[in-house]
Amino acid sequence: MSTKRLMAALLATSMLVGGVVAGNAQDKTTKIALLAPVSGKAAADGAEMVNGARMAVDEINAAGGVAGFKLELVVGDIQDSTPDVVTSVFERLAGDREVNAMVSGYTSTTNFEIELMAEQEMPYIIAGNTAETRAIISAAPDKYPTVWSYMPTYDAYESELVSVVDGLEKAGKLPLDNKKAALISSDNPYSKTIMDGLKKNFEAAGWTVTSTDLLPFGEINDWRPFLAKVREAKPAVIVNTDYISANAATFLTQFLEQPTKSLVFIQYAPSVPEFMELTKDKSTGIMYNMIGGLYGTTGENKRATEVVSKYKAKYGAEPGGYGAHLYEQVYIYADALAKVGDPTDRLAIGKAIGETDKQVAIGRMAFDPKTHLALQGADTVPILFFQLWNGERKLVYPANLAGAEFQTPPWMK
Repeated sequence: MSTKRLMAALLATSMLVGGVVAGNAQDKTTKIALLAPVSGKAAADGAEMVNGARMAVDEINAAGGVAGFKLELVVGDIQDSTPDVVTSVFERLAGDREVNAMVSGYTSTTNFEIELMAEQEMPYIIAGNTAETRAIISAAPDKYPTVWSYMPTYDAYESELVSVVDGLEKAGKLPLDNKKAALISSDNPYSKTIMDGLKKNFEAAGWTVTSTDLLPFGEINDWRPFLAKVREAKPAVIVNTDYISANAATFLTQFLEQPTKSLVFIQYAPSVPEFMELTKDKSTGIMYNMIGGLYGTTGENKRATEVVSKYKAKYGAEPGGYGAHLYEQVYIYADALAKVGDPTDRLAIGKAIGETDKQVAIGRMAFDPKTHLALQGADTVPILFFQLWNGERKLVYPANLAGAEFQTPPWMK
């Protein structure tokens, strides 16, 4: 299903989307709220979030609900994640006494809403912006007993690329003419933090960083001034950490106007189906990574295979990430509700969420009590590197999970 068709389906509903399967009149109901960018520049992510959460709610209700309750999904459109909109959406949803939990892929760029959740003792599972989540919660973990991050620390985004590139060169799979890297980011905490970390780690490994440009966030940027400097310096690696898929697609198109012999790495955006729709075969050779990526196609994670298959059967396309994330987040909440039995006992629900230890689509989910982040590592949630090739995503690293070999991008041959 195309992004346009998904958006049409979403806009045909209201900002509050019911996810209840009809049941007996005596069935009790509790609401779970999803905060998502249904409209705005990240609407492709929002569509996936809604689809994944709705799929889980429908399944749970069809199976009879949980702890005597049917779940009702309500969706708050956070649009472009501005603080005033996020606050307004939260207050409206929190004002509904039947809303006893909230989930999100990402809400604000700074995760300030975590404070609002704590004040309301609202169970809240979020995926994005883990640096901000860690900074807020690690200062006083006991202050946030109901807030948990489905994603681990993003620290590996700042360090692992360097060792992967060096490893590919040593293995003879990636011919590099020099040890120069050009970096560019949009001005938001997620993208800029990763770019700054990559600069530090490239330089620590003996590379020269030729540029670290910063462009306005949320705009469809013209990348040509940066690319002009790239063509002059001819770096072996080019990194763009802007996560908006339309921006990343424009960047790739403009790079291919006069490509240099450089590995092109784009943070996150290629995982979004919209990026593939916009770039098609032009994206062949692009590399990206994911902490919390789906790796069921290699057979190492049967849960991922199951979730991806269900999503594709229901919506006609594979999830790029957030569809599976929100599906699993709803189930984590449902597990906690089944354990506690009372959706209004929010502190007990939060405690039960924190005790999660189960296989999900991105690995084994368990939480660090000091940061409330999911644990990251080979035996919990691994970092995965993918390469796009002929319209398909190929998992190329780590070796024990890889389903394909890295190939030299066509413009580098």
